[in-house]
Amino acid sequence: MQDNTTEVTAAGIARLAGVGRAAVSNWRRRHADFPKPVGGTETSPSFALAEVESWLREQGKLAQVPLRERVWQQLAGHPGGALTALVHAGCVLLLIHERPTVWLHASAGSDERLAALLPAALDEVLTARLGGAGERAVHSGRDADASEAVNRPGAAWGVNRPGATGGVNRSGGTKGVNTAHPAAASAASAAASASAAIAAATPAVRTPTGPQLLPSAPLLRGAAELAAEAGARQAFEFLLGRHLDANPRQYTLTPSELAGLMADLAGPARSVLDPACGTGALLRAVGVRPDQELYAQDSAPDLAALTALRLALHSRAGVHGAAGDTLRADAFPELRADAVLCHPPFNERNWGHDELAYDARWEYGFPARTESELAWVQHALARLADGGTAVLLMPPAVASRRSGRRIRADLLRRGALRALVALPAGAAAPHSIPLHLWVLRRPDRTPATPEVLLMDTGRFTGDGRGGPDLAAVRDAVLDAWRAFERDGEPVERPGLARSVPVIELLDDDVDLAPARHLPPAAAADGAEELTAVRERLGATLRLTVDLTPPPADQAPPARWPLTTVGELARGGALVLRTGGNGGHARVPVLTDHDVLAATAPSGTLPQSDEEAVLTEPGDVVVPVLGGGSVARVIDDATAGAALGRNLVLLRPDRTALDPWFLAGFLRGTANNRQASSYASTATRLDVRRLQLPRLPLEEQRRYGARFRALDEFERALRHASRLGEHLVRGMYDGLTDGTVAPG
Repeated sequence: MQDNTTEVTAAGIARLAGVGRAAVSNWRRRHADFPKPVGGTETSPSFALAEVESWLREQGKLAQVPLRERVWQQLAGHPGGALTALVHAGCVLLLIHERPTVWLHASAGSDERLAALLPAALDEVLTARLGGAGERAVHSGRDADASEAVNRPGAAWGVNRPGATGGVNRSGGTKGVNTAHPAAASAASAAASASAAIAAATPAVRTPTGPQLLPSAPLLRGAAELAAEAGARQAFEFLLGRHLDANPRQYTLTPSELAGLMADLAGPARSVLDPACGTGALLRAVGVRPDQELYAQDSAPDLAALTALRLALHSRAGVHGAAGDTLRADAFPELRADAVLCHPPFNERNWGHDELAYDARWEYGFPARTESELAWVQHALARLADGGTAVLLMPPAVASRRSGRRIRADLLRRGALRALVALPAGAAAPHSIPLHLWVLRRPDRTPATPEVLLMDTGRFTGDGRGGPDLAAVRDAVLDAWRAFERDGEPVERPGLARSVPVIELLDDDVDLAPARHLPPAAAADGAEELTAVRERLGATLRLTVDLTPPPADQAPPARWPLTTVGELARGGALVLRTGGNGGHARVPVLTDHDVLAATAPSGTLPQSDEEAVLTEPGDVVVPVLGGGSVARVIDDATAGAALGRNLVLLRPDRTALDPWFLAGFLRGTANNRQASSYASTATRLDVRRLQLPRLPLEEQRRYGARFRALDEFERALRHASRLGEHLVRGMYDGLTDGTVAPG
């Protein structure tokens, strides 16, 4: 039975049919039998997915739609919300991964039969992989009312979260009373708080009931088909990646390269904890083995569930997930892990300061209300075994705020803080500031090393939105860390790293910002480098003069017959493709910023089995956001890159269209203005409406040669601008640090 309550927007219909949104609007106007809206708003209506699929199939417009797109639309339009759908799909994909024959038996029949048989089967596999059989027992009829809260997006799945806030890695928000201190409250209120704390940390995944699964039946069958094509693990990653990509403002993700660096700093570990797990990026970065134990907790129940399912699908390690406020209701109070990896919430005020004043975890001092990050640091240390390592991603202010200086001093004195690494800006959100990595070690009986490693990797900051060179950051950090920690060698790398005696840091401020304690970079060839930059700038400026266009000749207004990109695409003169949402991680991605700045491909996309659109020489790429008139012809150096989001690729038939002619006319200001639409805060270009004249191929090539010369001139100007900025910045730095003489 198809699910008639699953809804899809006009944009979703366009993706299903492989057309633009304008085509969907035309269908609604021209076809009286087009499905009527069932929800949404007047300006953004939604339609029943089953009715839309039936109409598209009757019109012959659904035959070529990939299975993954249909499954995604079922998930995005699920009546219970996308997060509920993701958890249901993840549970079933884990069942298919672990016990495929059980799924085949349960799915051989009606949706009602499937929903009735699945809970028992799911409970068995979830118990086997995630533990907690008693906690996850299938709900009986007598607590069906309570189970209605299970797996609702934003609802507590048996978790008490009054006042909690959404988003990745957010562990604060639940109000309560500290029951460890006898003066905190009366006996009655203390008992109530204890009950609330127990309820606040529950297993991450609760087995959904039959009534909860019934609306998901079409999605679950589609997910099973997707798993048959690509594998259960890849199917779940695709659906999760699409959801994260569709809701970028709701989640603060830890980039995979940074997660890998944090895991490498922690080193091999049999048991690993992430107390603010988010979507599980840090635990996924651990080289999981069957003998490992992974522990994850997050205050957002949906994220805790998705992380637990994700880890269970990706490894044979033991997975222990919990939903609840980590600081107020720690799910693993007896755990002593070999490693702790954590990307905690930043700048939390409601982290439990008043309730947790007498908590045993504050071994290095009670954190101030404004020092939630130092509460997470001490929580991580409290959950480590002796000699275990914790790596936390922190905002830079924690290293120098006066309110935290006493705790920082005690961490130094007792040898708990081993290294502090300043990352380049852009390594992770918020991208405008250089975040820090804190590497901590729970002191054992061996004497504490009286030095701490400080590193500043700001030199690896990338230009523009391309982001920093995280591969170079990783190599530099691990090289210095291994020399300091494993080899026991003092580290002295000017401008990059230094092992600093603890006594030097124990002043009134205990300021640990690395840049304040590192010697400046070696200036042996600083002046030589600036001289080389100056020579390159001179050569580029001379080239710019040579490429300057000749004086323009006056000509009467042209009266060409015009066509549009859409008409050319329908006639086969070119192929039109749009940027994807996933691809292979090793393929560089051409972003809209790369096109606007004329730079090399610098982006990344979530890794998935979705086929990426790869560029070829002679393709023309056009950004669709921002209102600029830009088009880029792909050359041999850029060919092979994946097409990023907000880009449209035009692949002309060389026997009918010259690529440079096409790109040149697409850049006309008037042309872009008539093809643009406007929202309240953005401008979007409808590439199909862009116009160009109908000219013979020889005439196209004449125009194309002129457009190509203009492109070379523009690139030379951009390069000269970058070299000039480099020279000016280097001169300022050299003059101010004494490495360049004023004469």
